[in-house]
Amino acid sequence: MCYGFRQINLLLLLLYSAIVLGITGGCSREHYKEEADKEVYGIIDSKWQDDFGQKTNYRITDVPPSPNDIKIEKVMPKSRVLTLAQVVALATAQNRDYQTQKESLYLTALDLTLTRHQYARQWFGTIDGTYTDDKSDEDDVDLQISGGVDQKLLLLNGIIVNAGIAIDWVRFLTGDPRHTIGSVLSGDITIPLLGAGAGKTARETLTQAERDVLYRIRTFNRYRKTFVVDIIRDYYNVLQQRESLEITRASYQRQVQSTNQLRMEVEVGQRSQSDADEAEQRLLSAENNLVSAQQRYEQTLDSFKIKLSLPTDADIVLDQDELRALESIGVRQPGFTADEAIDMALARRLDLANTRDEVDDAQRKLVLAAEGLGVELNLIGSIDVDSNPKTDFSRLQFQKGAYELGIETDLMLDRKAERNAYRGALITLQQRQRGYDEEAERVKLAVRQAYRDLAETAESHRIQKVGLKLAERRVEQQRLLLEYGRGTVRLLLESEDALVQAQNAVTRALVDHTIAKMSFFRDVGILGVRPDGMWEHRAK
Repeated sequence: MCYGFRQINLLLLLLYSAIVLGITGGCSREHYKEEADKEVYGIIDSKWQDDFGQKTNYRITDVPPSPNDIKIEKVMPKSRVLTLAQVVALATAQNRDYQTQKESLYLTALDLTLTRHQYARQWFGTIDGTYTDDKSDEDDVDLQISGGVDQKLLLLNGIIVNAGIAIDWVRFLTGDPRHTIGSVLSGDITIPLLGAGAGKTARETLTQAERDVLYRIRTFNRYRKTFVVDIIRDYYNVLQQRESLEITRASYQRQVQSTNQLRMEVEVGQRSQSDADEAEQRLLSAENNLVSAQQRYEQTLDSFKIKLSLPTDADIVLDQDELRALESIGVRQPGFTADEAIDMALARRLDLANTRDEVDDAQRKLVLAAEGLGVELNLIGSIDVDSNPKTDFSRLQFQKGAYELGIETDLMLDRKAERNAYRGALITLQQRQRGYDEEAERVKLAVRQAYRDLAETAESHRIQKVGLKLAERRVEQQRLLLEYGRGTVRLLLESEDALVQAQNAVTRALVDHTIAKMSFFRDVGILGVRPDGMWEHRAK
């Protein structure tokens, strides 16, 4: 008989072990990750507003992309020539800092899931088992299982409601097996009547956590706009360096031809040796300029590869046709005044919206701190109901339950901590208000400066184009004069240098105006980022 019970005890222990292992191993690490991802992006999607920008390229790398995200394997062409759109898409998919910004957004929402969890339905369960081998008596197996659910509600006015039901099952095996099952329903409510008691502080903590996610979404979208402008600026800078290289190479080739012509003229006595020597010196200088231009271009391109998270030895070339497209577009000014731009910026800038809402946060905390100075009075109530004894756990005995109703109070005879919190909240509110006022003025300043930059770069482009025409005419004139023996080699070479400078100045002015225009749209708050990472500006 004892041997049979020993077998039963062993089987129960094995069963207990299987239950524990089954529960702990039932959910894989991947399951928990996917559960967290689903909850986090559910929060982000619900708080993302239309005026923030399109909901694209915001998921971290180990999460399936959103339907609008650009698939990076489709970006890199076989020709290795990257257009502007391809580069921006590549950068938003791979840039290291951009990935960090997406992860910061994710982690902020992840923190909120835990704060929310404190006021969500929570299941609990425990399994405890022991096996006793007593040589002087029968072996014992004691298996205790309890489980249930708790629900904590935090209402807007600080009311806290707790409710839960627990089920206990105790199975004790001896020579005569017995078992009991019971359940308990319990709940309590705390209602603040005076002061900052009950759940008011917890309510503020939850409210702030919710708003922090909203702020982080705004910050991320503001970052995206700045990031796209920076990538496009760097893209055009590389093209400008390459254009400068081509201009320098073309100038060098022209000087090679001129120097060869002079050499022949010296041989036949039409030119002096000093003219040829001067041309040779200028040619050496032009060759050195060509080498330097080549190095600058390669260095700029390699630095840009790092920003794209590509290896520096990656064989890529940027599409020079993008620069030609800019030339065909030319210079265009926005169709609104500086005052209209400032008004739009104050209404649309996401970073300014965050600073404005931080003032509201400080005001809420001040109200809460002020309430904490007074007497705290809460109305409390509770209920505790057991089930019928033995095995009938489905019927709760409400007529035999324990019910309580009362009040709790704190006279707050020592208010030092509350006094300091209130005084600190007053100062914090003033700081937040000053911070918003200063940020608003900085936004106005940035818009005015961006507007002035637009006008300056547009005028500069016009001036440089006029200068380029003059430089081209000057070179042509000096060539003709030299041909007819009325000019000098020095004037021709000087005009050639001036032409190179004028060509570079026109390209630089065009790029500067394009970047100034994008920066203006960004600072006004009307720059939008499309799913492919490219930019567009919304109408007024």
